[in-house]
Amino acid sequence: MKAQGQTPQLQLVYTICCDDVRLEVGNKLSLMGVFHQIVVQQFPVTLLKFAVVSQWRGLGRHLSEVRILTPDRRQAIVLAEPSPFEVAPGGVANNISFFFNVEFPAPGHYRVQTLVDSTLTDEQELTLLQVDASGSPAPDATSEAVN
Repeated sequence: MKAQGQTPQLQLVYTICCDDVRLEVGNKLSLMGVFHQIVVQQFPVTLLKFAVVSQWRGLGRHLSEVRILTPDRRQAIVLAEPSPFEVAPGGVANNISFFFNVEFPAPGHYRVQTLVDSTLTDEQELTLLQVDASGSPAPDATSEAVN
């Protein structure tokens, strides 16, 4: 799948959200707590630490930026510092952005955006859900009378 703004010399292999990343022997990455959604009992909620991991194939030197936008896409709740990476011929490059003490104000479908060389290259959805103490979905704020 080719993402918007992607150059033919650079291909995004994957983007994964997880609790932590460790570099192991043999240059292997260990990803802990991989997730696509976050389920909590109350908002706002603060995540103490999490990471966004992307792997790239292609060629050349690039600059990656990761940002997470509110569901309405009007505001960034967190921005990673720009991070340079280089893909050698026939190789891959991993880019890891760590985030600390990120507050999500409300449930919703947040957007994890990856920019390469200042161009939006990928966008993933990160869903935050609210549940009650039993684990059931919390009552929706919208009226049932509206259909």
